[in-house]
Amino acid sequence: MFKMGKRFFLFVAVNILILATLSITMRLLGVGNYFSARGIDYNSLMLFCLVWGMGGAFISLALSRVMAKWMMGVVVIDPETREPELGELVRTVHKLARAANLPAMPEVGYYPSPEVNAFATGPTKSRALVAVSAGLLQRMDRVQLEGVLAHEISHIANGDMVTMTLIQGVINAFVMFLARVIAFFIANRGRDEESSAAPSYLIIFLLEMALSVLGMLVVSAFSRRREYRADEGGARLAGRGSMIKALEALQTTVAYADLTHKEALATLKISGKPKGFFALFATHPPLEERIAKLRSAV
Repeated sequence: MFKMGKRFFLFVAVNILILATLSITMRLLGVGNYFSARGIDYNSLMLFCLVWGMGGAFISLALSRVMAKWMMGVVVIDPETREPELGELVRTVHKLARAANLPAMPEVGYYPSPEVNAFATGPTKSRALVAVSAGLLQRMDRVQLEGVLAHEISHIANGDMVTMTLIQGVINAFVMFLARVIAFFIANRGRDEESSAAPSYLIIFLLEMALSVLGMLVVSAFSRRREYRADEGGARLAGRGSMIKALEALQTTVAYADLTHKEALATLKISGKPKGFFALFATHPPLEERIAKLRSAV
């Protein structure tokens, strides 16, 4: 209960800090009053949306390592640790990082969770974190684990965190811009042309929610493409056989979870194969398609 309360408090505190920082930035830039009796000041509105959309995305990226440690309980492993399993984990990550020509060794950590999961995060290639769950360490052998770690190192080498942040920031800006323009015209439908009324925050909020769903389609499509590329990079670093075995192990784990319904396993943020319309929101391609693509690679 204490951990949940602490994580919730930290989450709220970080978001308040982001909002406060962006609000001060708006004040300094002198933007924010984009609605007037004469209509919309599109230049001010676009600047406002870009600062909030891009600024929020990049502040979140800058804090990503800290938030992972705080909210997920990631413990960074001392490279000089005497625990054999953890020492081997660090050595494997560093070996793959050198093979990928990363400018600096990423931090390596683990977190106490039964889920089968691993992720990479960080603002730059020089300040990255690779974290794995206790469940993944327990369920995978050395070859499979190396495939998973190679996949995550490829995400760092490809600059995927920054790329996805840029995409998310642009989507955020467009969502904010379109929501306010549409809300303005809804609020002034049928009104006299000589005077305009600012739309209510409720209308803007509802439109942002609806447009954000459409934005998620774009972000998810880009994410799936980056996953295929990370698989290819993982195959180059650890060997195609290791990468395929890692994905097959994940496939078995997902099948077990779906069959027994005993636990919800977030296998590399995968919870089975999405169907129909929901497949458009999947951030990862189906495992069978990823395995087939690796097997068909020349």
